[in-house]
Amino acid sequence: MSLFTGAFLFWKKGRSVYRGPPFSIRGSANDPPKGGAMVIFVAVKLKKLFKKKRNYSWPRPESCPRCNDYKVWGHGYTQAIFDGYNEPLLLKLYRCPVCGCVIRLRPSGYFKRFQAKIKTIRSCISHKEKHNKWLSGIPPTRQRHWFRSLQRRIKAYLSDTWTQGLVKAFDHFMTLGHVPVTRSI
Repeated sequence: MSLFTGAFLFWKKGRSVYRGPPFSIRGSANDPPKGGAMVIFVAVKLKKLFKKKRNYSWPRPESCPRCNDYKVWGHGYTQAIFDGYNEPLLLKLYRCPVCGCVIRLRPSGYFKRFQAKIKTIRSCISHKEKHNKWLSGIPPTRQRHWFRSLQRRIKAYLSDTWTQGLVKAFDHFMTLGHVPVTRSI
């Protein structure tokens, strides 16, 4: 018997009692399906969040996005960097006691894993397409990263025959629910 499938037997008044496995086995057929949204976007005023830090009143999710259980617990905070702030901001985490899912609340208007606003990224791409120049005030390396990532996604998903422009492709990916400037394909 392996450690994961073993059971414990206890002696109680001269007879053995089955107590089941020592802990739940992750990845069993009874687990809820994975892949639910673990990042929930909420309306947040970053200036208020910056000032109040841990005292900011975050909304509590109504249910777990993975297993739809009605109860979620506070699970602390995580740091995230956003443009315009010289120190990381604290984002609220929640945890589902049933399936163990950790839920991160993130400000709306930002892509997952991006510190720049969606509007900023779109305006950089639009400016480069119209004027063939990068916007001032934002490092050209970041703008180039977004621009090349979008070009790569266009080639992968829309083929080389896409003629409607980069901004139209950006909007098209947004309507599909994709992050237009991500490096992953």
